[in-house]
Amino acid sequence: MAELILQQRFYIAAILLFAIGITTLFLHPNLIKKIIGLNLMDTSVFLFLAAMGYVEGGSAPILEEGMERAVRINPVPGGLVLTGIVVAVSTTALFLALTCRLYKRYHSLNLDVILMRSKEEHHN
Repeated sequence: MAELILQQRFYIAAILLFAIGITTLFLHPNLIKKIIGLNLMDTSVFLFLAAMGYVEGGSAPILEEGMERAVRINPVPGGLVLTGIVVAVSTTALFLALTCRLYKRYHSLNLDVILMRSKEEHHN
């Protein structure tokens, strides 16, 4: 049992990170905590993809003439992770900018308070 857990440790860590992220996203009304939850979910997906592409004892997938055939690490998950990181940083920056605008307008980071004040604004 312990050996199986050790073999699957990256997948287990990815699932735990995703669970923590989605719990943070749904249970906390604070917008910054929601952004952190989204980033945890992003990170868990990156960990999962990197674990999928890893091959024990594998080498970099650089092929040159005259090289022996050997076990190579799949480069596609690495490329997906790199692209995902760029997208995650961009969306985080956008969410933080929108959060700053909301804070300047409603003087709160609590989503419930922002929604309440927004409804009051539209009814007046």
